[in-house]
Amino acid sequence: MKKSIEISPQIETLFGTRDENLRLLEDGLNINIDLRSDAIELEGSARDVARAQQVFADYDHLQRSGHTFNNGDLGSMLRVLLADPKVTLRGLAEAGRQRAFGRRTVQPKSANQRRYLEAIENHDMVFGIGPAGTGKTYLAVAMAISALQAKRVNRIILARPAVEAGERLGFLPGTLQDKIDPYLRPLYDALYDLLEPEKVDRYLEKNVIEIAPIAFMRGRTLNDSFVILDEAQNTTSEQMKMFVTRLGFNSKAVITGDVTQIDLPNARRSGLLEAAEVLKNVEGLTFAYFDDTDVVRHQLVQRIIRAYDEHKAKVAEQLPLLEPKTNGKGNGMASPEKDDGLSSEVETSE
Repeated sequence: MKKSIEISPQIETLFGTRDENLRLLEDGLNINIDLRSDAIELEGSARDVARAQQVFADYDHLQRSGHTFNNGDLGSMLRVLLADPKVTLRGLAEAGRQRAFGRRTVQPKSANQRRYLEAIENHDMVFGIGPAGTGKTYLAVAMAISALQAKRVNRIILARPAVEAGERLGFLPGTLQDKIDPYLRPLYDALYDLLEPEKVDRYLEKNVIEIAPIAFMRGRTLNDSFVILDEAQNTTSEQMKMFVTRLGFNSKAVITGDVTQIDLPNARRSGLLEAAEVLKNVEGLTFAYFDDTDVVRHQLVQRIIRAYDEHKAKVAEQLPLLEPKTNGKGNGMASPEKDDGLSSEVETSE
């Protein structure tokens, strides 16, 4: 099927650098887009051509209504709508406009990020689990600020376990706040990126925004609050149970973590892993999962995460080959006739 679309004013801004957005639409919808002097020709199946036509119509409408796309937002939104046939460009833009994120406009950059934002809107407790750089914490803080500015909650509480990433920092100088601030710095970074620095400082001073280690949550009931637990993979089972039972009336909780970066001692099991098993069927909460395709940092980060995942899978496949073999008699002991010292060497190497 062929369809010709009249060129509207400033439609060329949809094309992207070196027509990268047009290439994205062609690959995602399996269509051909031909630019003529006075029209845009679309060729493909009737369904795919209709979706592409809707994209051009939505973009023209948004342009006329004064909507501006920040750097990279348009490409990200196109990827989201290509991943889900029910999503439209106009719907994504207007949904972002309805959420007040402070001084920034925050748009989901993948289908999983969109589902994550919708899950936070529709559930009182959400677990966001996935690798580094997928926007779990940043989007949760953005949604918390949106809820605060819309007066749906009265305060924001951000918590993190005080666990070093594989190293010992020793005794830190200063007051209690000085000692815990290094562990909570990523949360401060998100706040200052989304709000004016003066407003963040005022909120912190008046305890409208509270940032604290998870240990400070014990014994509290958090009403009218938006609570975020970051780096939840480093909570113990006891800490996780304590945190998820703090939720009071008219409150939301978002728990984020990366189960591939657990810094707990080997003997202690991650509270996030346990919660994913124990709470998966509990009504009223949900789990949102991310993968390497959702990484919104440097493209190299996406490739690094994929390389580590492939290496982990390869090591897991090799482990059975390294285990010592038994004689099949059911007692797990090596046969005396074949005991030439190898079994003791295996035990020593373990």
